[in-house]
Amino acid sequence: MPHSNISIFIPHVGCPHMCAFCNQRTISGEQDIPRAEDVIRICSQALNEVSDLNNSEIAFFGGSFTAIEREYMLELLEAAHEFVGAGKFKGIRISTRPDYIDGEILDILRHYGVTAIELGAQSMRNHVLKANERGHTAEDVYRASELIKKRGFELGLQIMTGLYRSKYADDLKTMYRVIKIAPSTVRIYPTVILKGTKLAELYDEGLYKPISFERMIELCARMLEEFDANNIRVIRCGLHSSDNIKGSKVGGFYHPAFKELCESEIFRRKIETEILKSNLNKTVWECVKSRFKPYVIAVNPLSISKAVGHKKCNSEYFGNSVRFVADEKLSKYECELRG
Repeated sequence: MPHSNISIFIPHVGCPHMCAFCNQRTISGEQDIPRAEDVIRICSQALNEVSDLNNSEIAFFGGSFTAIEREYMLELLEAAHEFVGAGKFKGIRISTRPDYIDGEILDILRHYGVTAIELGAQSMRNHVLKANERGHTAEDVYRASELIKKRGFELGLQIMTGLYRSKYADDLKTMYRVIKIAPSTVRIYPTVILKGTKLAELYDEGLYKPISFERMIELCARMLEEFDANNIRVIRCGLHSSDNIKGSKVGGFYHPAFKELCESEIFRRKIETEILKSNLNKTVWECVKSRFKPYVIAVNPLSISKAVGHKKCNSEYFGNSVRFVADEKLSKYECELRG
């Protein structure tokens, strides 16, 4: 079922740490903090525009919501709570740090209609968290996640790939530990190096050397598959496209269609496997060149554009020697050779 957020950005207030990768005003594109009247205005307008209220939440993003000054947090929650309930939005979604979650905070959030909590885990490797000056540990993520799930909130985890001192294997370990926690949703943010951050200094000094863009696509494609196989919904893969990001990026892994590139990679590999299964002892290129008619590949109807690839990259990769047909019985990332 489609889901939408009525996003309200809380810029860099409440965060007790300036992480090595963070330039929060650049990420959110906001500088002035919203007040109750802003929340009321945004929600009132959205209430008249959103068609599916049952699948829409008011979402406070951009800062560590439960770490902001308590009176200000309550001001925002009180304003938003008026728009939650029958005939209104289904609930409130917040993002925060795992070390700013406890029983008292969760009681407050429940009282004001919060239904989903996303934790900025970033990594489940303590040496990576420390190197990036995150200020919390993997154990904090485990603890907060357990509390949130026990209290009946929807849990989301946000992770970053390619951080300073995080190797490919470290990111995979983070993925498997997140799967073990079993959140409802995940956001995957490949690291983007922004001006004015410590990460940018390390990059300029040659102390931080990210892996190749192609290798990052391969990693995140694997994550998309693994999370999907474990019934964890990936609600974002890659930073949201904005002029602020484009103007402040000095390196890292930004692309406006990053998730599409990852899904194209998933299907390219699966199509190769399907072709090779029926042509033992041959390379893909030998299979394609010796074929007089296109290979017919079946995929889920909703995945045909993904199989064709971003800007038809997969069709071009196979020399237009594949043709896609729809089969509703196939899962999201599944494909089968037909004839």
